[in-house]
Amino acid sequence: MSKKDKLLRSLSAAQFALWELHLYLDTHPADLTAVSMHSQYELKFNNLKTEYEELYGPLTPAMGEGVEWLKNPWPWDTEGYDD
Repeated sequence: MSKKDKLLRSLSAAQFALWELHLYLDTHPADLTAVSMHSQYELKFNNLKTEYEELYGPLTPAMGEGVEWLKNPWPWDTEGYDD
């Protein structure tokens, strides 16, 4: 697995945990342990997102400048290649 794929997997896992904690806190807002965990995962997600975008560019069109999405290679141009 390439470094890019590992980073994407870690980013996805952090985002999943962050969302699940968000949903839990909707019904348990006084759970201070969950609030703390949410803050930790939010920090982890933001750090991973920043690292990924510095190395590989924006994750979505909203996260970058429009011209970044026009640059090659497109994701399908590098499919199957390791970074």
